Amino acid sequence: MLCVKRFLGHYKIMSLEKGIGYTYYVPAPCKEEVKVLYADDDIVLVDKPAGLLSVPGRILKDSVFQRLLYEFPDLSVVHRLDLDTSGLMVFANSRTAVTKLNRQFRERSIAKTYEALVFGRVSEHSGRIELPIGPDPNNRPLRRVDFEKGKQSLTLFELIKAEEGRSRLRLKPITGRSHQLRIHLMAIGHPILGCDLYAHPSALSASERLCLHAKSLVLEHPSSKKKVEFFSQVPF
Repeated sequence: MLCVKRFLGHYKIMSLEKGIGYTYYVPAPCKEEVKVLYADDDIVLVDKPAGLLSVPGRILKDSVFQRLLYEFPDLSVVHRLDLDTSGLMVFANSRTAVTKLNRQFRERSIAKTYEALVFGRVSEHSGRIELPIGPDPNNRPLRRVDFEKGKQSLTLFELIKAEEGRSRLRLKPITGRSHQLRIHLMAIGHPILGCDLYAHPSALSASERLCLHAKSLVLEHPSSKKKVEFFSQVPF
């Protein structure tokens, strides 16, 4: 049995399977294209649009990965971006690259930089947010700061520009917890504009999209072993 409702710009589907209730959030169709920025025998770098899944969901199959398979049939997923986050994603294009990129992500040697617009004027020029994150048992699939059972999470930030009512930040997640940047910024009183999961109404209504973009990525190329850096233009 399925019950479908509109929820925060997505479709909320409540399903009863074998006597157990499940809730799925299905995004509206994304019409923007996935831009391939670089491709060789080992890696494929793309610019992911906001509103498109990184990998196929349980109900909706359209995703960055699914679209790329037509051109790159040997592609493998090594990391993901949240549905509403835009920006750089790297995929492995060979078995060797899968192993080496997974190791780099596991060892946190891949440097990822994000840019965000947040609510309010951030007074510090730079800082660190070190708050443990865990599931929110009462609001799945949301997560929360949890000092008892949460996993260690660290985000570094730099102020790019402070304006009236908002600030532009450069963010470097040292750990890679789900929703980490959204939760950390919400926790210090500066939620990301347009965040439909953690922002208060004023921050949510300040933008039609989530103002979070994966701007740069630095990794060791699987074959040449040279450091390579990629950039994506921030769309907000």
